[in-house]
Amino acid sequence: MKLIQINDLSAQDIRSIWNLATKPSTPPKGNVAWSFEGNGIRTRTTFIQAFRELNLSFVELPNLLKTNERVTDLAGYLDPFYDIYVIRDSNHERLTEFANASHRPVVNAMSSFGHPCEVLTDAYSIKKTIGLLSSVKVCLWGPTTNVFRSWHELARVLDFELVHLCDAQFHETMPNVHFSENNDKPIDVIVTDSWPAGFDNVAWSLSLHHLEAMGHPKLLPTPPFSIGREIAFDPVQYKGFMGYEQKIDLLAVQKAILSYLITK
Repeated sequence: MKLIQINDLSAQDIRSIWNLATKPSTPPKGNVAWSFEGNGIRTRTTFIQAFRELNLSFVELPNLLKTNERVTDLAGYLDPFYDIYVIRDSNHERLTEFANASHRPVVNAMSSFGHPCEVLTDAYSIKKTIGLLSSVKVCLWGPTTNVFRSWHELARVLDFELVHLCDAQFHETMPNVHFSENNDKPIDVIVTDSWPAGFDNVAWSLSLHHLEAMGHPKLLPTPPFSIGREIAFDPVQYKGFMGYEQKIDLLAVQKAILSYLITK
């Protein structure tokens, strides 16, 4: 089993991962190949901690997918040494090709197209603290990003309704996602993400006025957030800020993902 996109999982897979995050099972044994592009401070921190808490040995393979070598050859040579790969690489297509070539589980720790571990964590936090996604009104705010694509996929796999408020140029037709430029209904949780390159429309900076109009929902900004861009104010000062403590769930969910995929 792979986790390159949330679409790779079934609803039952996701429920099993969340159950493991709440009630961990006996840690699996194995070796992890670990390749991490960029900073990714939170994701890097929690994955390394997850390896250690699960007693998984891990070897860092810097720039694993940056060579000119065919992914078929990379997988063929490396698979005998590792039980799972955790890779953060901007080249989503090459990451997908490598996952398809390998006979081992491959976890996307973030690519240009998706951020499945982050979104599985955020949805888990919402479920744990607010309620079932089928009854919680979740709203994405701003232009489509890799994080929001993973949210779109999650809504489809788990069959819940998602509102995405953004500029009309980003509107799409897809199941379970309602794109709009305006919202006149109460929202329970609003999720933001860093704006993509080339987008600089300050009209879409989330303000306290916007939050008031939506009934003062919980605010879950995807870090690193930029005050004055996707958020017009300091979210730490907002009463509904889900906050730093929410990201602690990354560790539990990443441990659950590793355990589930290794033993599946």
